Amino acid sequence: MKQFLETLNHLKQRIDWSLVFGLGFFLFIVILLAQSFVAVSNWMASDKNSQIKQVTVLGLPEHTSEQQILAAIRKADLSSFFELDVNEVQKQVVELPWVASASIRKQWPDTLKVYVVEHVPVAIWNDDQLLNNYGEAFQAPKSSIKESLPSLFGPEGSEQEAWQTFQQFHELFYINNFKLISLALSERFSWQLWLDNGIKLNLGREEKAQRVQRFIDLYPYMLKRKDAEVDVVDLRYDTGLAVSWKPLSSQQLQQQKSKA
Repeated sequence: MKQFLETLNHLKQRIDWSLVFGLGFFLFIVILLAQSFVAVSNWMASDKNSQIKQVTVLGLPEHTSEQQILAAIRKADLSSFFELDVNEVQKQVVELPWVASASIRKQWPDTLKVYVVEHVPVAIWNDDQLLNNYGEAFQAPKSSIKESLPSLFGPEGSEQEAWQTFQQFHELFYINNFKLISLALSERFSWQLWLDNGIKLNLGREEKAQRVQRFIDLYPYMLKRKDAEVDVVDLRYDTGLAVSWKPLSSQQLQQQKSKA
């Protein structure tokens, strides 16, 4: 008996109690995580059929109705909150004509939040499309546009260049009491401009800004002719310009005489 007790005491002295406690704590953590995983799995399994019951539309879209957005969202599978693919919802919403981008977020337990950003129309492109404020073409009905938009024309791929050029010239004309309403870029990269007073300007391909400034400088001299008005101004020259005139109508001639 004495020998057994001595052997037991010797074994106790050799045991690394810190290692024993460490292993015990590790096993406790493993068991706790396993139980938590099972609990979460059971909770998700019990709520896997939770459906989207509310949709909140943010961003105040002007041209796209809430009904159109909801109809697009319903094309996605809304039967499960957890399994809902927000990328699919985003794809359906962005396909709406006026929508430029959309951000989709799920909010527990049953809400879908949709933030919509629309295109801002700044011009009509080639008669059948619109340009947004980034110079990007998009297809959308023009019936909901209240303001008058300038008309821009050009080859496919020239949308941004046309819009940037229009902005440049619009500002230059505006500060000189003209209004630019249309612009065209030909396949040969030749520019034409139309003003709201009916004058057409042929600029050609080079030195566009200088040629526009030449027209502005010489326009007062064109007004000295009283029996006709400016129709087309050809500025495709290193110096000078050529003017095509159109005769005044009888009513305009009568007004001219009245002023005289």
